[in-house]
Amino acid sequence: MSPSPDPAGPGPGVPDRARGDACPGALRLHTADDGSLARVRLPGGLLTERQALVLADAAEQLGDAHLETTSRGNVQLRGLSEGCGQDLGARLRAAGLLPSDRHERVRNIVASPLAGVDGNGHADVATWVRELDAALCAADWTTALSGRFLFALDDGRGDVAGLDADVTLIASPDGSALLRLGRATTGVRVPAGQAVAAALRAAGDFLALLGETGTKAWRIREADPDGTRLIPPGQPVVPLPALPAAPPQAGPVTGPDGRHGLSVGLPFGRAAVAQWRLLAAAAADGAGELRVTPWRGVVLPGLDPARSPGWAGRLAAAGLGLDPHSPWELAMACTGTPGCAKSLADVRGDAARALAAAGRAGGRLLPVHWSGCERRCGHPAGEWVDALATPDGYRVAVRRPDGTSTDQATTTQQMADAVARARRTK
Repeated sequence: MSPSPDPAGPGPGVPDRARGDACPGALRLHTADDGSLARVRLPGGLLTERQALVLADAAEQLGDAHLETTSRGNVQLRGLSEGCGQDLGARLRAAGLLPSDRHERVRNIVASPLAGVDGNGHADVATWVRELDAALCAADWTTALSGRFLFALDDGRGDVAGLDADVTLIASPDGSALLRLGRATTGVRVPAGQAVAAALRAAGDFLALLGETGTKAWRIREADPDGTRLIPPGQPVVPLPALPAAPPQAGPVTGPDGRHGLSVGLPFGRAAVAQWRLLAAAAADGAGELRVTPWRGVVLPGLDPARSPGWAGRLAAAGLGLDPHSPWELAMACTGTPGCAKSLADVRGDAARALAAAGRAGGRLLPVHWSGCERRCGHPAGEWVDALATPDGYRVAVRRPDGTSTDQATTTQQMADAVARARRTK
Protein backbone atom coordinates (compact mmCIF):
# COMPACT_ATOMS: atom_id res chain seq x y z
CA MET A 1 0.00 0.00 0.00
CA SER A 2 1.27 3.42 -0.87
CA PRO A 3 0.58 6.89 0.51
CA SER A 4 1.30 8.41 -2.86
CA PRO A 5 -1.29 9.83 -5.23
CA ASP A 6 -3.79 7.75 -7.14
CA PRO A 7 -5.57 9.50 -10.00
CA ALA A 8 -8.22 11.62 -8.34
CA GLY A 9 -9.98 13.51 -11.09
CA PRO A 10 -13.16 12.46 -12.86
CA GLY A 11 -13.15 9.91 -15.61
CA PRO A 12 -11.51 6.52 -16.11
CA GLY A 13 -8.54 7.37 -13.87
CA VAL A 14 -10.64 7.23 -10.70
CA PRO A 15 -10.00 3.99 -8.79
CA ASP A 16 -12.84 1.48 -8.90
CA ARG A 17 -14.39 1.44 -5.42
CA ALA A 18 -17.28 -0.91 -6.26
CA ARG A 19 -15.48 -3.79 -4.57
CA GLY A 20 -14.85 -3.95 -0.84
CA ASP A 21 -11.78 -2.60 0.88
CA ALA A 22 -9.36 -5.55 1.06
CA CYS A 23 -6.54 -3.72 2.83
CA PRO A 24 -4.83 -6.29 5.08
CA GLY A 25 -4.56 -5.99 8.84
CA ALA A 26 -3.43 -7.90 11.88
CA LEU A 27 -6.61 -9.98 11.89
CA ARG A 28 -7.51 -9.90 8.19
CA LEU A 29 -4.50 -11.62 6.65
CA HIS A 30 -3.48 -11.33 3.01
CA THR A 31 -2.49 -14.43 1.06
CA ALA A 32 0.76 -14.06 -0.89
CA ASP A 33 2.98 -16.52 -2.74
CA ASP A 34 5.25 -16.79 0.30
CA GLY A 35 2.44 -17.38 2.80
CA SER A 36 0.04 -15.13 4.67
CA LEU A 37 0.84 -11.50 5.48
CA ALA A 38 -0.28 -9.52 8.53
CA ARG A 39 -0.04 -5.73 8.77
CA VAL A 40 0.15 -4.41 12.34
CA ARG A 41 -0.86 -0.76 12.65
CA LEU A 42 1.49 1.31 14.83
CA PRO A 43 -0.08 4.76 15.30
CA GLY A 44 2.71 7.30 14.96
CA GLY A 45 5.11 4.39 14.46
CA LEU A 46 5.41 4.17 18.24
CA LEU A 47 6.63 0.96 19.88
CA THR A 48 7.89 0.19 23.34
CA GLU A 49 10.91 -2.06 23.74
CA ARG A 50 8.63 -4.85 25.02
CA GLN A 51 6.23 -4.52 22.10
CA ALA A 52 9.13 -4.69 19.64
CA LEU A 53 10.27 -7.96 21.20
CA VAL A 54 6.74 -9.38 20.99
CA LEU A 55 6.74 -8.67 17.25
CA ALA A 56 10.15 -10.31 16.86
CA ASP A 57 8.95 -13.43 18.69
CA ALA A 58 5.80 -13.59 16.54
CA ALA A 59 7.78 -13.24 13.32
CA GLU A 60 10.20 -15.98 14.40
CA GLN A 61 7.63 -18.45 15.72
CA LEU A 62 4.80 -17.86 13.25
CA GLY A 63 6.36 -16.38 10.12
CA ASP A 64 9.57 -16.09 8.11
CA ALA A 65 11.66 -14.60 10.96
CA HIS A 66 11.69 -11.13 9.41
CA LEU A 67 9.76 -7.91 9.97
CA GLU A 68 8.97 -5.38 7.25
CA THR A 69 8.26 -1.70 7.79
CA THR A 70 5.82 0.07 5.50
CA SER A 71 5.45 3.50 3.91
CA ARG A 72 3.04 4.39 6.73
CA GLY A 73 5.32 3.43 9.58
CA ASN A 74 3.57 0.13 10.23
CA VAL A 75 5.06 -3.37 10.52
CA GLN A 76 4.29 -6.46 8.46
CA LEU A 77 4.88 -10.13 9.21
CA ARG A 78 5.24 -12.39 6.17
CA GLY A 79 5.36 -16.12 5.54
CA LEU A 80 2.73 -16.77 8.20
CA SER A 81 1.34 -20.28 8.35
CA GLU A 82 -2.33 -21.05 7.89
CA GLY A 83 -4.35 -20.99 11.07
CA CYS A 84 -2.00 -18.76 13.07
CA GLY A 85 -4.42 -15.84 13.16
CA GLN A 86 -5.79 -16.54 16.64
CA ASP A 87 -2.32 -16.98 18.10
CA LEU A 88 -1.08 -13.77 16.49
CA GLY A 89 -4.11 -11.81 17.66
CA ALA A 90 -3.68 -13.03 21.24
CA ARG A 91 -0.01 -11.99 21.25
CA LEU A 92 -0.81 -8.53 19.91
CA ARG A 93 -3.65 -7.96 22.41
CA ALA A 94 -1.46 -8.96 25.34
CA ALA A 95 1.21 -6.47 24.19
CA GLY A 96 -1.24 -3.58 23.81
CA LEU A 97 -0.85 -3.59 20.02
CA LEU A 98 -4.48 -4.44 19.35
CA PRO A 99 -6.64 -2.25 21.62
CA SER A 100 -9.78 -2.85 19.51
CA ASP A 101 -10.37 -5.70 17.09
CA ARG A 102 -13.05 -3.71 15.29
CA HIS A 103 -10.81 -0.69 14.72
CA GLU A 104 -7.46 -2.31 14.00
CA ARG A 105 -7.36 -1.45 10.28
CA VAL A 106 -8.39 2.22 10.72
CA ARG A 107 -5.61 3.15 13.15
CA ASN A 108 -3.63 4.73 10.31
CA ILE A 109 -1.63 7.59 11.82
CA VAL A 110 1.80 8.85 10.79
CA ALA A 111 3.69 11.39 12.91
CA SER A 112 6.97 13.31 12.72
CA PRO A 113 9.50 10.73 13.97
CA LEU A 114 11.97 13.32 15.30
CA ALA A 115 9.36 15.27 17.27
CA GLY A 116 10.74 16.14 20.69
CA VAL A 117 14.20 14.83 19.78
CA ASP A 118 16.04 17.40 17.64
CA GLY A 119 14.21 20.56 18.71
CA ASN A 120 13.15 21.53 15.17
CA GLY A 121 9.40 21.12 15.58
CA HIS A 122 6.74 23.13 17.36
CA ALA A 123 4.96 20.31 19.24
CA ASP A 124 5.61 16.88 20.65
CA VAL A 125 2.97 15.16 18.57
CA ALA A 126 3.18 11.87 20.50
CA THR A 127 0.39 13.25 22.72
CA TRP A 128 -1.72 13.93 19.63
CA VAL A 129 -1.04 10.38 18.40
CA ARG A 130 -2.28 8.76 21.59
CA GLU A 131 -5.30 11.05 21.84
CA LEU A 132 -6.35 10.45 18.24
CA ASP A 133 -5.81 6.69 18.47
CA ALA A 134 -7.93 6.50 21.62
CA ALA A 135 -10.68 8.57 19.98
CA LEU A 136 -10.68 6.40 16.84
CA CYS A 137 -11.03 3.24 18.91
CA ALA A 138 -13.75 4.73 21.13
CA ALA A 139 -16.14 5.70 18.32
CA ASP A 140 -18.39 3.17 16.57
CA TRP A 141 -18.67 5.18 13.34
CA THR A 142 -14.92 5.22 12.64
CA THR A 143 -15.04 1.54 11.63
CA ALA A 144 -16.62 2.78 8.37
CA LEU A 145 -13.31 4.42 7.37
CA SER A 146 -11.28 2.39 4.89
CA GLY A 147 -8.00 0.73 5.73
CA ARG A 148 -6.35 3.30 3.46
CA PHE A 149 -7.66 6.47 5.16
CA LEU A 150 -4.62 8.24 6.64
CA PHE A 151 -4.06 10.84 9.36
CA ALA A 152 -0.76 12.77 9.48
CA LEU A 153 0.39 14.62 12.59
CA ASP A 154 3.24 16.97 11.74
CA ASP A 155 5.22 18.84 14.40
CA GLY A 156 5.69 21.77 12.01
CA ARG A 157 8.79 20.66 10.11
CA GLY A 158 6.71 19.55 7.10
CA ASP A 159 7.90 15.95 6.93
CA VAL A 160 4.80 13.77 7.26
CA ALA A 161 2.62 16.65 6.05
CA GLY A 162 4.05 15.90 2.61
CA LEU A 163 2.82 12.30 2.60
CA ASP A 164 -0.55 12.97 0.97
CA ALA A 165 -2.68 12.05 3.98
CA ASP A 166 -6.44 12.50 4.11
CA VAL A 167 -6.42 14.61 7.27
CA THR A 168 -3.26 16.45 8.29
CA LEU A 169 -2.48 18.49 11.39
CA ILE A 170 0.54 20.81 11.19
CA ALA A 171 1.77 22.40 14.42
CA SER A 172 2.43 26.15 14.23
CA PRO A 173 4.96 28.25 16.20
CA ASP A 174 2.15 30.18 17.92
CA GLY A 175 0.78 27.03 19.56
CA SER A 176 -2.10 26.54 17.11
CA ALA A 177 -2.37 23.96 14.35
CA LEU A 178 -3.33 23.96 10.68
CA LEU A 179 -5.90 21.40 9.58
CA ARG A 180 -5.43 20.30 5.96
CA LEU A 181 -7.98 18.14 4.15
CA GLY A 182 -6.81 15.91 1.32
CA ARG A 183 -4.73 17.80 -1.22
CA ALA A 184 -5.93 21.28 -0.31
CA THR A 185 -3.35 24.04 -0.75
CA THR A 186 -4.75 25.85 2.27
CA GLY A 187 -5.54 24.93 5.86
CA VAL A 188 -7.92 25.90 8.64
CA ARG A 189 -6.32 27.18 11.84
CA VAL A 190 -7.49 25.48 15.03
CA PRO A 191 -6.34 25.76 18.66
CA ALA A 192 -3.82 23.05 19.53
CA GLY A 193 -6.07 21.74 22.29
CA GLN A 194 -8.87 21.18 19.77
CA ALA A 195 -6.71 19.87 16.94
CA VAL A 196 -7.36 16.15 17.41
CA ALA A 197 -11.11 16.71 17.77
CA ALA A 198 -11.06 18.74 14.55
CA ALA A 199 -9.17 15.99 12.71
CA LEU A 200 -11.65 13.35 13.85
CA ARG A 201 -14.60 15.57 12.94
CA ALA A 202 -13.16 16.00 9.43
CA ALA A 203 -13.08 12.22 9.00
CA GLY A 204 -16.73 12.09 10.07
CA ASP A 205 -17.62 14.86 7.61
CA PHE A 206 -15.97 12.81 4.84
CA LEU A 207 -18.16 9.80 5.62
CA ALA A 208 -21.21 12.06 5.74
CA LEU A 209 -20.30 13.47 2.31
CA LEU A 210 -20.13 9.95 0.89
CA GLY A 211 -23.56 9.18 2.31
CA GLU A 212 -25.12 12.39 0.99
CA THR A 213 -23.70 12.05 -2.53
CA GLY A 214 -23.69 8.27 -2.91
CA THR A 215 -20.00 8.45 -3.75
CA LYS A 216 -17.84 5.34 -3.33
CA ALA A 217 -14.40 6.46 -2.18
CA TRP A 218 -11.73 5.37 0.26
CA ARG A 219 -9.72 8.60 0.33
CA ILE A 220 -10.66 12.28 0.61
CA ARG A 221 -8.77 13.05 -2.60
CA GLU A 222 -11.21 10.81 -4.51
CA ALA A 223 -14.37 12.50 -3.22
CA ASP A 224 -12.96 16.03 -2.81
CA PRO A 225 -9.95 16.40 -5.15
CA ASP A 226 -8.90 19.89 -4.02
CA GLY A 227 -9.96 19.49 -0.39
CA THR A 228 -12.50 22.33 -0.42
CA ARG A 229 -15.90 20.62 -0.23
CA LEU A 230 -15.40 19.57 3.39
CA ILE A 231 -14.51 23.05 4.66
CA PRO A 232 -17.57 24.72 6.24
CA PRO A 233 -18.79 27.76 4.26
CA GLY A 234 -17.26 30.98 5.51
CA GLN A 235 -14.47 29.24 7.39
CA PRO A 236 -11.29 31.31 6.91
CA VAL A 237 -8.35 29.48 5.38
CA VAL A 238 -4.65 30.27 5.29
CA PRO A 239 -1.87 29.12 2.92
CA LEU A 240 0.07 26.05 3.91
CA PRO A 241 3.74 26.30 4.86
CA ALA A 242 6.38 24.49 2.82
CA LEU A 243 6.02 20.72 3.01
CA PRO A 244 9.44 19.29 2.14
CA ALA A 245 8.59 15.70 3.17
CA ALA A 246 12.25 15.30 4.16
CA PRO A 247 12.93 12.10 6.11
CA PRO A 248 15.38 11.92 9.02
CA GLN A 249 18.90 11.18 7.87
CA ALA A 250 20.62 8.08 9.18
CA GLY A 251 23.00 8.63 12.08
CA PRO A 252 23.09 10.46 15.43
CA VAL A 253 20.48 13.11 16.19
CA THR A 254 21.30 15.93 18.60
CA GLY A 255 18.82 18.44 19.97
CA PRO A 256 18.79 21.18 22.59
CA ASP A 257 18.86 20.59 26.34
CA GLY A 258 20.94 17.44 26.01
CA ARG A 259 18.40 15.54 23.92
CA HIS A 260 19.74 12.82 21.64
CA GLY A 261 18.60 10.04 19.39
CA LEU A 262 19.78 7.69 16.67
CA SER A 263 18.21 7.28 13.24
CA VAL A 264 18.73 3.82 11.73
CA GLY A 265 17.99 2.63 8.21
CA LEU A 266 16.66 -0.86 7.41
CA PRO A 267 17.71 -2.31 4.05
CA PHE A 268 14.53 -2.25 1.94
CA GLY A 269 12.66 -1.71 5.22
CA ARG A 270 13.22 -5.34 6.19
CA ALA A 271 14.93 -6.64 9.33
CA ALA A 272 15.70 -10.15 10.54
CA VAL A 273 14.51 -10.87 14.06
CA ALA A 274 18.11 -10.72 15.33
CA GLN A 275 18.45 -7.18 13.94
CA TRP A 276 15.07 -6.23 15.38
CA ARG A 277 16.01 -7.50 18.82
CA LEU A 278 19.24 -5.53 18.62
CA LEU A 279 17.22 -2.38 17.91
CA ALA A 280 15.03 -3.14 20.94
CA ALA A 281 18.13 -3.57 23.11
CA ALA A 282 19.50 -0.24 21.88
CA ALA A 283 16.15 1.40 22.61
CA ALA A 284 16.36 0.14 26.19
CA ASP A 285 19.60 2.11 26.54
CA GLY A 286 17.71 5.24 25.47
CA ALA A 287 14.10 6.19 26.15
CA GLY A 288 12.82 2.61 25.85
CA GLU A 289 10.98 3.50 22.64
CA LEU A 290 11.29 2.81 18.91
CA ARG A 291 9.67 4.99 16.28
CA VAL A 292 9.11 3.29 12.92
CA THR A 293 9.26 5.94 10.20
CA PRO A 294 7.29 6.16 6.93
CA TRP A 295 10.68 6.03 5.17
CA ARG A 296 11.31 2.48 6.42
CA GLY A 297 13.73 3.37 9.14
CA VAL A 298 13.66 3.46 12.94
CA VAL A 299 14.39 6.36 15.29
CA LEU A 300 15.63 5.54 18.80
CA PRO A 301 14.86 8.58 21.00
CA GLY A 302 17.11 9.21 23.97
CA LEU A 303 19.98 7.05 22.71
CA ASP A 304 23.17 9.10 23.04
CA PRO A 305 26.00 7.61 20.95
CA ALA A 306 28.52 9.56 23.05
CA ARG A 307 27.26 7.99 26.27
CA SER A 308 26.79 4.57 24.68
CA PRO A 309 29.44 4.58 21.93
CA GLY A 310 29.23 0.87 21.20
CA TRP A 311 25.76 0.91 19.73
CA ALA A 312 26.61 2.56 16.42
CA GLY A 313 29.24 -0.07 15.70
CA ARG A 314 27.02 -2.97 16.75
CA LEU A 315 24.09 -1.80 14.66
CA ALA A 316 26.27 -1.15 11.61
CA ALA A 317 27.97 -4.55 12.00
CA ALA A 318 24.51 -6.14 12.01
CA GLY A 319 23.82 -4.67 8.56
CA LEU A 320 21.70 -1.69 9.63
CA GLY A 321 22.14 1.74 8.05
CA LEU A 322 23.89 4.57 9.89
CA ASP A 323 25.61 6.33 6.96
CA PRO A 324 23.53 9.19 5.49
CA HIS A 325 25.66 9.10 2.31
CA SER A 326 25.27 5.39 1.65
CA PRO A 327 23.50 4.48 -1.61
CA TRP A 328 21.22 2.29 0.55
CA GLU A 329 19.84 5.41 2.25
CA LEU A 330 16.18 5.89 1.17
CA ALA A 331 16.40 2.86 -1.15
CA MET A 332 13.16 0.86 -1.18
CA ALA A 333 11.73 -2.08 -3.09
CA CYS A 334 8.54 -4.08 -3.23
CA THR A 335 8.58 -7.79 -2.46
CA GLY A 336 9.14 -8.91 -6.05
CA THR A 337 9.59 -12.55 -6.98
CA PRO A 338 9.29 -15.13 -5.57
CA GLY A 339 6.99 -13.61 -2.93
CA CYS A 340 4.62 -11.89 -5.36
CA ALA A 341 3.14 -13.60 -8.42
CA LYS A 342 2.48 -10.26 -10.17
CA SER A 343 6.13 -9.20 -10.15
CA LEU A 344 8.14 -9.36 -13.38
CA ALA A 345 11.51 -9.59 -11.62
CA ASP A 346 13.44 -10.29 -8.43
CA VAL A 347 13.52 -6.55 -7.81
CA ARG A 348 15.24 -6.79 -4.43
CA GLY A 349 18.03 -8.87 -5.89
CA ASP A 350 18.42 -6.48 -8.84
CA ALA A 351 18.26 -3.47 -6.51
CA ALA A 352 20.85 -4.91 -4.13
CA ARG A 353 23.28 -5.45 -7.00
CA ALA A 354 22.68 -1.90 -8.26
CA LEU A 355 23.27 -0.41 -4.83
CA ALA A 356 26.40 -2.50 -4.29
CA ALA A 357 27.82 -1.02 -7.50
CA ALA A 358 27.08 2.57 -6.46
CA GLY A 359 29.55 4.63 -4.46
CA ARG A 360 28.89 6.90 -1.49
CA ALA A 361 27.09 10.07 -2.47
CA GLY A 362 28.53 13.52 -1.97
CA GLY A 363 25.14 15.02 -1.27
CA ARG A 364 21.59 14.05 -0.44
CA LEU A 365 20.04 11.51 -2.78
CA LEU A 366 16.48 11.24 -4.01
CA PRO A 367 14.54 8.26 -2.64
CA VAL A 368 14.41 5.34 -5.06
CA HIS A 369 11.84 2.57 -5.23
CA TRP A 370 12.11 -0.63 -7.29
CA SER A 371 8.74 -2.10 -8.34
CA GLY A 372 7.99 -5.45 -9.91
CA CYS A 373 4.75 -4.34 -11.56
CA GLU A 374 2.64 -1.27 -12.38
CA ARG A 375 1.02 -1.28 -8.93
CA ARG A 376 4.27 0.06 -7.41
CA CYS A 377 3.31 -1.16 -3.94
CA GLY A 378 4.78 0.98 -1.16
CA HIS A 379 6.31 3.70 -3.32
CA PRO A 380 7.15 7.01 -1.59
CA ALA A 381 5.50 10.40 -1.88
CA GLY A 382 7.11 13.62 -3.04
CA GLU A 383 9.92 13.49 -5.61
CA TRP A 384 11.42 10.05 -6.11
CA VAL A 385 13.11 7.72 -8.57
CA ASP A 386 10.88 5.01 -9.98
CA ALA A 387 12.66 1.83 -11.17
CA LEU A 388 9.88 -0.27 -12.71
CA ALA A 389 10.49 -3.80 -13.96
CA THR A 390 9.37 -4.46 -17.54
CA PRO A 391 9.49 -7.55 -19.77
CA ASP A 392 12.70 -6.14 -21.30
CA GLY A 393 14.44 -4.77 -18.22
CA TYR A 394 13.53 -1.62 -16.30
CA ARG A 395 12.02 1.80 -16.89
CA VAL A 396 13.70 4.45 -14.73
CA ALA A 397 11.92 7.74 -14.09
CA VAL A 398 12.05 10.72 -11.75
CA ARG A 399 8.51 11.20 -10.42
CA ARG A 400 7.56 14.67 -9.20
CA PRO A 401 4.61 15.86 -7.09
CA ASP A 402 3.23 17.91 -10.00
CA GLY A 403 2.81 14.73 -12.05
CA THR A 404 5.71 15.34 -14.44
CA SER A 405 8.42 12.75 -14.92
CA THR A 406 11.43 11.83 -17.00
CA ASP A 407 11.48 8.26 -18.32
CA GLN A 408 14.26 6.06 -19.65
CA ALA A 409 14.00 2.44 -20.77
CA THR A 410 17.03 0.35 -19.77
CA THR A 411 18.19 -3.22 -19.68
CA THR A 412 18.65 -4.79 -16.25
CA GLN A 413 22.41 -4.32 -16.66
CA GLN A 414 22.03 -0.60 -17.51
CA MET A 415 19.56 0.05 -14.71
CA ALA A 416 22.17 0.64 -11.98
CA ASP A 417 23.80 3.56 -13.81
CA ALA A 418 20.43 5.04 -14.78
CA VAL A 419 19.22 4.95 -11.17
CA ALA A 420 22.46 6.45 -9.85
CA ARG A 421 22.19 9.37 -12.30
CA ALA A 422 18.51 9.97 -11.55
CA ARG A 423 19.03 10.03 -7.78
CA ARG A 424 21.61 12.81 -8.12
CA THR A 425 19.22 15.21 -9.83
CA LYS A 426 18.74 16.92 -6.44
